[in-house]
Amino acid sequence: MRNNNRWWALFILCFGVLMIVLDTTIVNIALPSIKTDLGFSESSLVWVLNAYLLTFGGFLLLSGRLGDLFGQRKLFMIGIVIFTLASLACGIANSQALLVVARAVQGLGGAVVTAVALSLIINLFPEPAERAKAMGVYSFVAAAGGSVGLLLGGLLTNAYDWHWNFLVNIPVGIVVVVLSWKFVPATRSLVEHRHLDIWGAITVTTALLLAVYAIVGGNQVGWGSVQTLVLLGSALALLGLFVWIETKVRVPLVPLSLFKLRNVLTANTMAVFWAAAMFAWFFLSALYLQLVLQYNPLQVGLAFLPGNVIMAMFSLGLSAKIVTRFGILKPLGVGLSLAAIALLYLSRAPIDGTYVIDVLPSMVLLGLGAGMAFNPMLLAAMNDVPLDESGLSSGLVNTSFMMGGALGLAVLASLATAKTSALLAIGTEPVVALNSGYHTAFMVGAAFAAGAAALGFLFIRVKNFNAGHTPHSH
Repeated sequence: MRNNNRWWALFILCFGVLMIVLDTTIVNIALPSIKTDLGFSESSLVWVLNAYLLTFGGFLLLSGRLGDLFGQRKLFMIGIVIFTLASLACGIANSQALLVVARAVQGLGGAVVTAVALSLIINLFPEPAERAKAMGVYSFVAAAGGSVGLLLGGLLTNAYDWHWNFLVNIPVGIVVVVLSWKFVPATRSLVEHRHLDIWGAITVTTALLLAVYAIVGGNQVGWGSVQTLVLLGSALALLGLFVWIETKVRVPLVPLSLFKLRNVLTANTMAVFWAAAMFAWFFLSALYLQLVLQYNPLQVGLAFLPGNVIMAMFSLGLSAKIVTRFGILKPLGVGLSLAAIALLYLSRAPIDGTYVIDVLPSMVLLGLGAGMAFNPMLLAAMNDVPLDESGLSSGLVNTSFMMGGALGLAVLASLATAKTSALLAIGTEPVVALNSGYHTAFMVGAAFAAGAAALGFLFIRVKNFNAGHTPHSH
């Protein structure tokens, strides 16, 4: 494939991923308007977000494997089509049920696109230096897309109404499908058999669905409630059954030998902690800006801008240079440590805080940290994996991010709520109680980021950084 065509293919794939990433945050800004318009209650409104997270988290692994089996370009295009049609349904939704169901279908499309895009990029760029560059572009889209969503969401909600937050996906989706067909090379399946481990797929997908359902409902029904415990217990039992199935079937959905690869296991564990810290930063600092400092949606979007500009500079060149120069480990450890310091700094933000003194330093540090760490973490997770399992490995690391984000957000939000409620009960002023709750969550988020850094330093071993691995012969 001609060299410049590969870069075109990369931009198209990243555009598809951007659409998915944007959607996760663009909706947050629109939630108050959706609530008023469709008459959601506070507790049912959560399902506009959760329906999406549920199917997205549940189907990532299966989607990655399907890409390896049936060709990744084909699956990427199918995912974009599903996502675009679901966006149309969201955009014209006039009832709560239609919106929530359409969001669940959107999550399914999003899972397919996210799981195969990364492995398509890995296969398009076998040389280490080029791959580091390409992964930088992908990392930027994945990391900065969320804040672009906040800005765009603020603009669209202010100028039009919430329906446009979904309808904006339709022209983009059509363009991505047409260009993918023209520029993204059709990948031959590297797998010699087309056998899909159906029972493995059913058990692991159901386990993930139940786990996400338990986590997102935990804050409302209580973490010690029968519902939460039964759901989590069932998820664990199904995961156990899944592992047992994987040891028995001829062609497993997730070859357990992957977890014998030290880097795969470590990078996936780090991804859980890192995502927990990042999601917390993203959502809780947005809440701090809106509810404590009284920013409007557009100001919140602009507040995140400095961090994103820094992330952009890293992702679109600096990160690749750093990885080529220092390898994977140093930038990973340093980046995660900076993120921990940034979250620690936010844990002292006062109720009468000013942007320049109390918010900006942490945004800058988080931009630096995320810019440095994101790319090496993905490279570490994919470093030892044979090419015919790249889709699966990418599905795996994305699942870890997703579960870490959902878990981290749920845990930190409930810690913040618990602290706030305890303070309100003893008569503390509401805004002080609220801010104190955020402080607690930021401190725990900082511990998550520090934990991820420690894991990287202790366990990641990259002999010589060769992002291009030789496909194992079969």
